[in-house]
Amino acid sequence: MMGSQAGMGGDRSGPELPGMENLGADAIMMGGIEENSEIPAGMEFVAASVPDGAFEFQVAASSKGGQLEIEVKPFCMGFEDYFAAFTTDSHQTLKVSPCAGRMDRRGGESTFITIACEPSGQAGVFTGDLVINLPEDMSKLSYKVSVTSF
Repeated sequence: MMGSQAGMGGDRSGPELPGMENLGADAIMMGGIEENSEIPAGMEFVAASVPDGAFEFQVAASSKGGQLEIEVKPFCMGFEDYFAAFTTDSHQTLKVSPCAGRMDRRGGESTFITIACEPSGQAGVFTGDLVINLPEDMSKLSYKVSVTSF
C-alpha cells in the first residue's frame, strides 16, 4: 500500500493552491503590530506613595544640561506598551525619552529610558516624579528624581 501520494516520488511541483502561486515574491504586509509613539489623551501620571527607586545626578547650570540613562528590567508576563512622563508638579526642566515604547516580557531585554535636565542657567536642586504607566497590566513604576544644577 502506497497511498495517494506514492506516485509523486518526493517531487513537490504539483498543483499550487489557487491564488498562492507567488506567495512571498510580491507579498505586502498589511497591519501587524504597531507601537504607539505618543501618550494617549487623558492618561494621568500620578506618583506612587512609595517610589520604586530614586535617581540623582548633577548638571552645570551654564551648560546645555545633562542626562542620565536608567535601566528598567521587565517584570510583566508578556510584552507591554509603556508610557513615561513626569508628574505635573515636577520641575519643568526635567524631561524623559522615549515617552512611549514596548517593554519586553519577564526575563527579556531591559528597557533603557533617558532622564534629561536642561537648566537654562538656573541653579538649584530640581526634583520630580517619573511615572511609567503600563496600562495593559494596570500597573506603574514610580521614581523620585533629583538633579543638582550648579
